Amino acid sequence: MAGHSIPHFQNDGGHGVIEISVKEFMCVGASVPYDHPHVFLDMGDDNEKVCPYCSTLYRYNHALKATQTEPAGCTFTNQAAA
Repeated sequence: MAGHSIPHFQNDGGHGVIEISVKEFMCVGASVPYDHPHVFLDMGDDNEKVCPYCSTLYRYNHALKATQTEPAGCTFTNQAAA
C-alpha cells in the first residue's frame, strides 16, 4: 500500500448508504466532534461493507471517481492539515 493514501469518508448527513469507488478506505463517522475512531475498512471481494462504529453501509461503485461519493460531500478533508 505504500505510495498511495487511503481515502477517508464521513457521514455528516446520516445517509443509510454511501457509494464510493474504492474497496480499501477509512470511515471517520461524522465531522469533529461527532467523529469516531478512524477505522480502516476493506471490502475484499465483496461490494459492500458496514462500518462497525456508525453502521454506515458503504457500497462499491466503479463508475465514480476516486474522491467522488454518492451522495456527494462524504469525502473527509482534514481541516487541521489544510
